[in-house]
Amino acid sequence: MEEEQCLTNNGLFRDPAMESHDFSSSRNNYTCTLTPELIAKAREELQEKPEWRLRDVQALRDMILKEHPHLRTRIDDSFLLRFLRARKFDYDRSLKLLVNYYASRRSWPEVFQNLRPSNVKHVLDSGFLTVLSQPDPDGRFVLCLRPGKWRPNDYPFVDNIRAMYLTLEKLIQSEETQVNGIVILADYNGVGLSQASHLGPFLAKKVVGILQDGFPIRIKAVNVINEPRIFKGVFAIIKPFLKEKMAQRFILHGSDLISLHQRLPRDILPEEYGGTAGKLDPSEWWSTLLSSEEEFVAEFCQSFPLGNTDSNDPFIFEGEPTQSHSEDSYRGLRSQLYYCY
Repeated sequence: MEEEQCLTNNGLFRDPAMESHDFSSSRNNYTCTLTPELIAKAREELQEKPEWRLRDVQALRDMILKEHPHLRTRIDDSFLLRFLRARKFDYDRSLKLLVNYYASRRSWPEVFQNLRPSNVKHVLDSGFLTVLSQPDPDGRFVLCLRPGKWRPNDYPFVDNIRAMYLTLEKLIQSEETQVNGIVILADYNGVGLSQASHLGPFLAKKVVGILQDGFPIRIKAVNVINEPRIFKGVFAIIKPFLKEKMAQRFILHGSDLISLHQRLPRDILPEEYGGTAGKLDPSEWWSTLLSSEEEFVAEFCQSFPLGNTDSNDPFIFEGEPTQSHSEDSYRGLRSQLYYCY
């Protein structure tokens, strides 16, 4: 079998009425796009063996059909490969990630209802989020976040989460990104108490829960620059929910651009960060997302609720906190942030 060739059914959505369908007979549209170098990298880092790839996908598909027969999900090879690669081809962990992926949609409807690029244009216009036009030397695209650009009076913070999720969905479509992962560049210039006080422990837990346990993407590094003193309070809120491996991937550069350039070379960075790639232009990524509007409408704006699951399915989020718990958390947060500010 040639390593580059692997065929699959294309774009099918799991439906209980289709349980008797022979999906193996539909695998006729998908061709692997990985270069020989990336195939070798996937083998070494992700335990992906091209000669076993279809077998592994079929094993995950069988587990979905058996253990979660009412989960409405895509089960084509290209989709399931995202989860296998994100969990190094561990079937059980890949299945858990897939279930969490849909559980997050049920648990946070204000993020996922009517989720489409045109509904978050104001976030991209603000400059809060963009993706740099060139990947780093390891082939990883750089997601640039600038929380200081967000003004709480302009729109709710949840809109930032919506824009970030759409961005991740677009990035993970690429097999190169599935293998290489992504890098985050978080610029905290301009972040003050007005922004930081909106990130309470419960919100932090939900955001981190999606990024770590509910989305099939590998975050290889988080480069933080221009962090003010208040960042200590922000990070203290986030850190308890980070796994040790993820916490170790946070690199704090302060205002030291030389330190940043040791991680991200100048030729991929915009002028704002001492780079040579021109001015930072969020409109390019906005155009990329908008070109996929119909695709996102089909995925997130359907009439039926996504993520129907059995009652015993595990969820990464377990309801809202009580009012008293929220008030106590908020008071503690404000005190901590004022102390750091």
